[in-house]
Amino acid sequence: MKYDLIKATNNDIDFIKKAKLYNILKYAHDLTEKDILNINNYVEKTLLVEMANYKIIVHDNQKIGCLLVTKKEDSITLDEIYLEEEYRNKKIGTNIITNILKSNSSVYLWVYKENTKAISLYKKMKFKVINETETRYYMEYSKWNQKRND
Repeated sequence: MKYDLIKATNNDIDFIKKAKLYNILKYAHDLTEKDILNINNYVEKTLLVEMANYKIIVHDNQKIGCLLVTKKEDSITLDEIYLEEEYRNKKIGTNIITNILKSNSSVYLWVYKENTKAISLYKKMKFKVINETETRYYMEYSKWNQKRND
C-alpha cells in the first residue's frame, strides 16, 4: 500500500495526541482517575516538545497514522509508530521500520510486553531485548551485531 510520510504541523496535534494516548492506554491497566490525568498532562507537555520530530503517515490524502523518531548521538529511537486500525497488517509499519533500519546503524525502541504482535515483528526484524521493566521491553537493532552474527 502506498503511503507518504509528511512532517507534522500544529494542525496535527489532536490526531497525534489521540494516537499517543491510544498507544499508552491500550496496554496500561488498573489506572486511577489521577493516573489518567497524569498521563494526559504528560502527553500534552511532551507533544509540544516532540512535535518537530513527528511525521504523519498519509494514504490517499488521509491521515492514517503517525511516527516519532528521535535522533541520539550515534543511534535513533523509534519512539512511536501508530496506524489506524483499518491500516494495520498491510505491511505499512513493516515497510517504515525496514526503511529506518536501512538508514541507521543502531535503532532502539520500547514496547509493551502485552503487544505480542509488535514484539514478534521486531524479533523477525532482528531486534533484541536488552532491558526490561515490569511492563515493557527495551529493544535494540544493531547493524554491527547483524554483520557479526551473519
